[in-house]
Order: sequence, then C-alpha cells, then structure tokens
Amino acid sequence: MTTWIGETFTSDAGWNHLETLVDIGNRMAGSDGERHAAEATRDALAEVGARDARLESFDIQGWTRGSSAVHAGDTTQDSIALPRSPAGEVTGELVDLGYGLPEDFERADIEGKVVMAASNVPDYYDRFIHRREKYYYAVEGGAAAFVFRNHVEGCLPPTGSVGTEESPIGDVPAVGVSKEVGSRLSRRFDGEEVTVEVDADAPEATSYNVHADLGPDTDEAVLLTSHVDAHDIAEGAGDNGAGTAIVVEVARALAAREEELDTRVHCLVYGAEEVGLVGSSHDAAERDHDEIKAIVNNDGVGRGRTLKFYTHGFDDLDSAAEAVADRFEHPAGTVPRLGPHSDHWPYVQQGVPGYHVMSETGTEGRGWGHTFADTLDKLEVRNLREQAILLTELVVELADDDTEIARREPEEIAAQLEDEDLAAGMKIIGDWPY
Repeated sequence: MTTWIGETFTSDAGWNHLETLVDIGNRMAGSDGERHAAEATRDALAEVGARDARLESFDIQGWTRGSSAVHAGDTTQDSIALPRSPAGEVTGELVDLGYGLPEDFERADIEGKVVMAASNVPDYYDRFIHRREKYYYAVEGGAAAFVFRNHVEGCLPPTGSVGTEESPIGDVPAVGVSKEVGSRLSRRFDGEEVTVEVDADAPEATSYNVHADLGPDTDEAVLLTSHVDAHDIAEGAGDNGAGTAIVVEVARALAAREEELDTRVHCLVYGAEEVGLVGSSHDAAERDHDEIKAIVNNDGVGRGRTLKFYTHGFDDLDSAAEAVADRFEHPAGTVPRLGPHSDHWPYVQQGVPGYHVMSETGTEGRGWGHTFADTLDKLEVRNLREQAILLTELVVELADDDTEIARREPEEIAAQLEDEDLAAGMKIIGDWPY
C-alpha cells in the first residue's frame, strides 16, 4: 500500500496536465481550446495506463464573446457579458436588489428595469441561490437586463452562464460587474436610467466528452468524473483544471492497483459543463443508470487542503468517505444536502449514488472562480497530490464487491429538494426533471 502512496505524492502527472490545460488559454464550451483540452486529456489518460481512451462528440449551442458595457450618466462602467446572454442594447431604470433573494424580487417592481443582484446570500439565509435562479427571477418579473455583482473584493467581474436546456440563449442581456463597480452603480445611479450593451454571437458548435477505463471489464462501473471546459476569461485552473488533473492523477494510481479493482472504473471528463451541464446531460441520457455503482465527480478540488464531499442523502457514500478519511487520519467533510449544480446532477436527480467532491476554502462562494483570477498560482501541488491519494483509496473502496451502495428513488430526491427549499429555484430555471 505504501508504494502507491509514495509514488502518488511524488508524481507530476496530474500537475503537468493541469499546466497543459491552463496554457491552452480559452477553453470555452465549443471552442477550439476546449477541443484541444479534451484531446490532451484523452492522451494523458492513455499515458498513465487507462485503456480505450477516446473522445465522444456532441452538438451544442455555442457562444462567442464580443464586447459589453454598462453606460450610466456620462460614464461607462467595466463589465463582462454572462455566457449565453443574448446580444442587445437596452435602457432602463437601475434597481439594486441587494442579495437578490426571492422575496426581494417579489416586493420590487422591476418591469422594464435593469436589475442588479449580488453573487452571494446573507449569512442568515439557509441556502445558496444560484446565479441562474436570480437571472430568471429577473426575467419572470419583466426586467430589461440583469447585472450580476460580485461580492468578492478586487475589481473582478464574475462570469457564469444564463439560458436553459430548452432555450440555451437567455431572454434578456446579462453582464457581470465587480463588487466595486456594483457599489458605484448603486451609490450613484440607483433609480436612474442606465444602458446595458452586449455584443455576442451564438453559432452552432461541437463539444466533447473524454472516456477511458481501468480495472475489469464489468458492465457495472464507478464513474470518476470532472469537466474540462472553463470560462473564456481566465485559465480555469481551479474551475476546473484541477478536477481534471485529479482524474488523471487518480487514474495513474489506479492503473498501479488494477488487481484490487472488482468493478470497472470509467474515467469520464465532460465538455460544456459551464453552460448548463450539457456534456453530463448528454451522457446521462445515453447511459444505463443501473450500471452505475457510484459517481465521484471532482469539481472544486485542489483550491483548499481539506476535501468536502456532498453526499446527496446517500448514507453509504457518507460512510465510505468518512472511512477513508479515518483510515488516513486526514480531515474531510461530508455534507448530506443536495447540490444540483455540477456534473453529478443529471444522474443523482434520478437516484444514482453520486458525490460532488470539492475542497474547503474558508471563503464564501466561488472565491476566485468564474473570474479573471482563476489562475494556476492559486493552487498548490501538495493539495492535488494529497487529495489524489484519498480519492484513489475512495474509488478502490467503492469498486470493491463488498461495498454496497443503496440507490434512492427519484421521488425521494424530489422530496428532499422541496425540503431544502431548492425546488422553486430549479423550476424557474427549467431544471426541474420530475
């Protein structure tokens, strides 16, 4: 056992692949950069010992960034368009809704207005409200445009897609602004007319999922997943180059431990996650869910030293993660709540056992993620190696014939979404599958 641990803690396979990904540049869904990243990931998985490494293509609605601006008074404020925002120029009264909680939208008259909402929620609020939920509250209220204001200091406008599976291009122009620009707009122009301008193209495009296998050729499989695409404004180091680097590093360790695997491990690196979980939704629609033993989805790993596992009410997943953490005397957090905003979700929503693996950062929200500052210098090779060791052991544990993982009925998942006050938001953005 100690040999593979030492080899993992001195391996450069994952980190080297992370450097390859960030040096590609733009990995926006449907771009040439995303294709290059998928090809490089396929090759990296083959090089570390996974078999049948291959690409699978699928059609998507593309989106190409042009310029954007918020014109207020005689000033033009810096902004970036939110991916899949429609092009257009609209003028309306600016309404700052603060956090943009559902009740904030309910009591405000936003018809024909430019609505601004923050990227976080207050400490007292019992759930996170996703950007797309706030956007569609604005759309439902008849807003002319949406301004998404970062809560993190540092002059960093946030990005993140709008749109739905049925209508990938959003309904009204949407831009992100930094905390500082948002504060300026609120102080000087709340209640005044402002103009939001977005220039963008929406061509048809192609994205790719990367597949490879390890272990015995069983029908049943443990899925080891991440996503390779990133927003076009930064390197996408933490979101989600690190997750894909972890998949490569864990695959390298598993190749050395294949004789211990009772169940096939299927490495699956998705494209087009950042524009609505398109790659994972494509795979979930094609794959026999009864043949999935569990999913280990890595999205947000490496940004802090301590792993955090969203276990989605699957008690057996909770137990397995805690057992591995105890075995290595290494801290790890488990969260039984549902988390519908990464590539595990198209499967978990139907009762397939799945983790969303992240890391504790000590900050609220995404931190540097979805901004220009999501760069390699924010990550440490030590964290990637330590987490690869823990996740390798977890995958071996899940693949063991003696490890039983109970599934859940979709009705149970739906009821939990209602109990956790997530259902209303999912319904308004078109993500309610029941």
